[in-house]
Amino acid sequence: MDLTPLLGFAAISLTLALTPGADWAYTIAAGLRPGSPAPSIAGLCAGYVVHTALVAMGLGMLLAARPDLVSMLSIAGAVYLVWLGVTTTRGWRRAGFTGGGATLPSGEALDAAVRTPGPMVDFLKGLGTSGINPKALLLFAAVMPQFVRTGSPMPVVAQTTAMGLTHLAFTIVVYTLVAVAARRLLAAKPKRAQIVTLVSGVLMLGIGGGLLAEQGAALIGTLA
Repeated sequence: MDLTPLLGFAAISLTLALTPGADWAYTIAAGLRPGSPAPSIAGLCAGYVVHTALVAMGLGMLLAARPDLVSMLSIAGAVYLVWLGVTTTRGWRRAGFTGGGATLPSGEALDAAVRTPGPMVDFLKGLGTSGINPKALLLFAAVMPQFVRTGSPMPVVAQTTAMGLTHLAFTIVVYTLVAVAARRLLAAKPKRAQIVTLVSGVLMLGIGGGLLAEQGAALIGTLA
């Protein structure tokens, strides 16, 4: 098997995984919430598994040939990011109460902490974040097919699976490190944690709003 295409894709994949964006903002916010960030990270990774499966089934080629569909999916992702940014921004006061020695909130903050969604909700939010993340759509629908070799002895499904697993491994390592770093550095400092959570929410709002405007204009252009 020629490893050159896989290594080329891996370089791009690692670069995207290390680039702060919506996934990073969600991961940092998850690391500063009460409870384990593992369900959130698992949800993010599950979204990339879905993308890999879609490309393996040939849907990636379809999306690459239909920019209007990509724009529609990107708009859906942008709307979701805006919603996620709003919910994260609204819950910024709960950040930083994850450490064992941290001061517990009181009053309304305590009530909000008690109502923190369970692991399944965190998982589904992560799945939605990466599942309709425009950056992920770009990587899997536009970039990955360029590294698939149809004349290779290795089946196309196996090639896409190998590339998908490569990106999955990068995201597991990078996002886990981001969440753990956020928790260890900021959980014992509620004020800083709250500021970082607020910034994460604002970033998701900004990214979602920018993508909504950009993809909305692109969709109008393709339909005109």
